[in-house]
Amino acid sequence: MTLSLPGLPPLHWTGVDGDAALDELTGALTLRAAGGVDWTNDATGGPAQHAATALAFPTPEGDFVLSARVRVLGPRSTFDAGALALWSSPDRWAKLCNEYSPQGEAMVVSVVTNDFSDDANGPLIPGDAVFLRVARTGPAYAFHFSLDAESWHFVRLLRVDAASSTVSVGFLAQAPLGDGATVVFDEIAYARRSLADLRDLS
Repeated sequence: MTLSLPGLPPLHWTGVDGDAALDELTGALTLRAAGGVDWTNDATGGPAQHAATALAFPTPEGDFVLSARVRVLGPRSTFDAGALALWSSPDRWAKLCNEYSPQGEAMVVSVVTNDFSDDANGPLIPGDAVFLRVARTGPAYAFHFSLDAESWHFVRLLRVDAASSTVSVGFLAQAPLGDGATVVFDEIAYARRSLADLRDLS
């Protein structure tokens, strides 16, 4: 399946076809994750999980910036999330999430996987939505979040240990412990540009 969003290259699923809908009037993308799907390569040695699927496009040559407001609808189960994601293979990927914690709080969570997953919790999110951003800067990628799409807070700088030509970037919904999750991505913005400073809130 291929899906087209204004201003973005054609989007394809990284795994099996998922459940997606586009509101052509607003440009909002809705993904619905089935229950029990996730991406994780457990650092403690537990079973890897890759049943979730991202709607993504191949990263371009050179620097770029992709951002969106990410909102998870309705009652949430632990680890339900909407994310911007990078994917090369089951052992080479990363995601920046609006994720629901075991304590019943929405928070920014980032995961970087080069064989095993480095899972890190970030700040709490007031409400059900947050702006997330992924940007390539040379050989690396930067993750940021924002509450207003104006002041961007640095989350982490990372590499995906794979050839850049194999990496796709896009949108992910997961619901590893619940019955499913519905995630809306809107105010989507994509540009072929560089970030001048990763930590100056711009």
